[in-house]
Amino acid sequence: MTSPVPRAILRQSSPLPVWASILWRVVAVLTLVGIAVAVHWFDRDGLRDNYDGQVSFADVIYFTMISITTTGYGDIAPVTERARLFDALIVTPIRVFVVLLFIGTTYQFVLRRSWERWRMAFLQDKLTGHIVVAGFGQTGSEAVDELIERGENPRAIVVIDPSQAQLDRAGKLGCIVLQADATRDTALADVRIATARAMIVATGRDDTSVLVTLTARHLAPDLPISVIVKAADNQFPARAAGATTVINPVSFAGLLLAGSCRGPHIADYMLDLASIGGPVALAERAVRPEEVGKPLSAIATGLGVRVYRADGKFRFDAPEVRELREGDTIVEIVAK
Repeated sequence: MTSPVPRAILRQSSPLPVWASILWRVVAVLTLVGIAVAVHWFDRDGLRDNYDGQVSFADVIYFTMISITTTGYGDIAPVTERARLFDALIVTPIRVFVVLLFIGTTYQFVLRRSWERWRMAFLQDKLTGHIVVAGFGQTGSEAVDELIERGENPRAIVVIDPSQAQLDRAGKLGCIVLQADATRDTALADVRIATARAMIVATGRDDTSVLVTLTARHLAPDLPISVIVKAADNQFPARAAGATTVINPVSFAGLLLAGSCRGPHIADYMLDLASIGGPVALAERAVRPEEVGKPLSAIATGLGVRVYRADGKFRFDAPEVRELREGDTIVEIVAK
């Protein structure tokens, strides 16, 4: 019997860098020591210096530090009830915090990896409604940037890539990352592809993208999958593999160039529709109950340009869109 393949653990960059984590600990310790020094100074009459009988500010600092570090030479000691209560009720907790913050800091960074692995394993088990991005090259990273610009939570984006350098870039954006081969069933199962909301495939190679799509479709029959292919003749294999949307950047660029020949503003407007930075955008939604029976031109949320129905897709001037039906999907241009 073959042993089970160990599950890969997702990773996510900490929102707090190491230097900031150390800095706040130093500030916390200095603050606690400062409080102890201040109280000892104002209550210095409750201290006795067995060396010269005078308690100076340097003596207060010295006594505070040896008290916090539990050294206790005995040359300076609290003699009043108030001073002893302060040392017992205030300095002792400060001592504990200092030990935890400074001596425990090293152990915290050692244990942090184990904690992060446990936390990400727990998150992995609960992962649902996320977007999986296979490949974080130029296209994949631009897609993630655009998703974030559109308001998508980076922690709801899972990036799979074999390159650690690419994953570091994705991690800095706040995405969950997994170093793996997205063509493998185990890798897609590790990112819970079956519970994902959508998938973007941009591996940089058409054959790899088609294989990733085929694997994802096998594991998630109803998952919307968007794939980018470089060669036009690979669009059919990508669709045959199960891609919901196939994008060819060369063909799209050709469309923009051809459109610009008919008017200098056509390409500019198409880019506005595609990008979150433009004043208008394309939106897709299901028909609303109050819109059923009305024409596409009567919708109030935007300018309807196409209707998708079980028996086909219909443009804005087609006879079929004169009466919207339940189950229709509307594509519209909306203002931002």
